[in-house]
Formats: sequence, C-alpha cells, structure tokens
Amino acid sequence: MELTATTILVAFAGVFLICFMKGAFGGGFAIVGIPLLSIVMDPVTAGGLLAPLFIAMDLFSLRYWKPSTWSRPDLQLLVPGLVVGIGAGYLLFRVLDHRAIAILMAVITLVFVGLWFVRGGEVVVQPRSPRKAVAAGLTSGITTMVAHSGGPPLAIYLLPLGLSKQVYAGTTSLFFTVGNLLEAAPWLMLAKPAGAVWSLMAICLLAIPSGVWLGWRLHARLDQRQMYRACYALLVVTAIKLLWDGVSGYLR
Repeated sequence: MELTATTILVAFAGVFLICFMKGAFGGGFAIVGIPLLSIVMDPVTAGGLLAPLFIAMDLFSLRYWKPSTWSRPDLQLLVPGLVVGIGAGYLLFRVLDHRAIAILMAVITLVFVGLWFVRGGEVVVQPRSPRKAVAAGLTSGITTMVAHSGGPPLAIYLLPLGLSKQVYAGTTSLFFTVGNLLEAAPWLMLAKPAGAVWSLMAICLLAIPSGVWLGWRLHARLDQRQMYRACYALLVVTAIKLLWDGVSGYLR
C-alpha cells in the first residue's frame, strides 16, 4: 500500500465515520466505515490498520460511556462467549468461507429487522436469556474476526431487552472494548502491518477525538424511540453491505 494523499484522505474519512458511530451508538457498526477503506486497501490490510485504532477509539469513548451506562448482568453473560468466539474466529479465519458467513449474517439480520417492522416499529421487551446471550457473544466474536461484522449479533440480543439508550450504547461500547483488545494481536499477526500502514495509523489517530465527540453529541439529541430506530436502520445498512460482500465474492 502506497501512502498517497488519496489513501490518507479516504482512510481518515473511514476512521472518522467509525468513530462517529461509536460515539453515537456505542460501537458495533464499524462495518459502515469499511467500504471507504476498501477503496484504497484490501480487507486484511484494513483489519490490521483498524485493530490498534479500535483500542484508541474505545479508550477515548470511555470518557463518555462511563460504568453507570454498562448493563453488568448482560456483559457477564456476553463477554465469555465473545472471548471464545474471537479465539475460534482466529483459528478458522483461513478455513471458513467468508462469503457464506457474510450472506448468512445478512439474512438473519434482515429477518430480525423485518420482524421489528411487522410489529409496527415498536420494541417488544423480552426477558433476559443466558442462552441467547452466550450465543450472541460467541457469534459476535466469530463474525468480528471473519467478516468485520460483530455488531448485528449483539444488537439482535440487546435491542429486544428495551434498555435505555445510554445503557444500550454504554454496554455495546464496553463489549467491543473487550473484543477489540482481544482481537488486536490476532489481527496484527494476520495482517502484519508494514511501515506505510503504521504511518497511516498515526495520522488516523487525529480523527478519533472529534469523531467520537460529534457522535456523542448526536446521541444526546436523540430520544429513546429515535435511538432505537436509528439502530435498526443501521442494521439494515450493515446487512446490505454484508449481502453485497458475500454475493459479489461469489460472482468474482
């Protein structure tokens, strides 16, 4: 990868968008910014670039998503599955069919959003389920390593719980903070960033404070209903991106 002006601008914009999503919704929608990065680099290089940047984003985000916004009962159920999922995803990275996983995750996500739409766009609160939480954590860990798509499984578990918008975002933020800390080393081993990537990483660090802050400002302006609608809309965008990645991968 050459460190051109175009590469810097596109990567900076992609990282800024991811930071904005993290500030507004707590995380899990990094895939929204991946298409921008894919213009100037391949997905594996993008993963190596983003792995350390995610940690910096998470640490800065904790300034806004304090412990009072974390749902500890849910995190205690989700995080063990996440740890196992990241380990399994790393071991299976070169074996699993990334295209099939992307398509499957897209279909599941679209069905989930479709059911919400059929119910009139209202959240029907469901009781907490340890079994569903472990499954969500495990699936999120695997898909975040294999297809950069750890957000949908977590959202599918958390959104029906009817958490307040602050607790939803804070819980999501801490969940992905743990996940990004765990997956940084595996991604760096898989991608092995070169000198240009490290330089680009240092430049992109400058996008983090303003991106997270602006996202957090948007979060403060949204009421509960708007927040949930935005999350469901972003799930549709994520699902379409995954579907495109999977289908186009087979067509190439």
